[in-house]
Amino acid sequence: MFAIVRTGGKQYRVAPGDKIVVEKLDGNAGDKITLGDVLLAGEGSSLKSTDGLTVAAEIIAQAKADKVTVFKKRRRHNYRRKKGHRQQHTILKIVAIGDYKEAKKAAPKAEAKPAAAAPQPAAEKPAAHAKAKAEAESDQQKAGDVVGTPTESPAPSDDKAAGAEKPAVKKAAAPKAKTPSTKNAAPAKAAAKKTPKAK
Repeated sequence: MFAIVRTGGKQYRVAPGDKIVVEKLDGNAGDKITLGDVLLAGEGSSLKSTDGLTVAAEIIAQAKADKVTVFKKRRRHNYRRKKGHRQQHTILKIVAIGDYKEAKKAAPKAEAKPAAAAPQPAAEKPAAHAKAKAEAESDQQKAGDVVGTPTESPAPSDDKAAGAEKPAVKKAAAPKAKTPSTKNAAPAKAAAKKTPKAK
């Protein structure tokens, strides 16, 4: 069954078991409230009378919405105002519509598990494990995937390549010292000319 209720100036389509976020209502978490402004009710495609019909709900939590920034500016008047706002909300869980309550879902039946093999004595477990491991290794060796052998050496096998010298690594050249720019040398030359010569 469903119903359309009005609260906080807004309309919500609800059914038993639904959770909705509405404008702030008085109460604490866990309180029961009744929504009496039912606009429409029905089940499937058939509508039902809303005379005296109420929606029972439970407050889950009192919360706030995301922050909204309110910024005002009047250009050329040095006027700027910045404010933040978080709207207050109430989270409701719809318990029942009139006499109609949420149908409880049946717990899924546990499937019959196959009977576990009889546990082996502690003495037999390590021996059986070692035997299974040895069989697996022998199968891999037959298939060509040898387990536990070292990898090939990355060094060259022939003697000439082994004795060859390594190529010299070029060293990066040191950065050259910058020579002073002659771009602004004219003022210095003019200053030198003005000094009196020794007689």
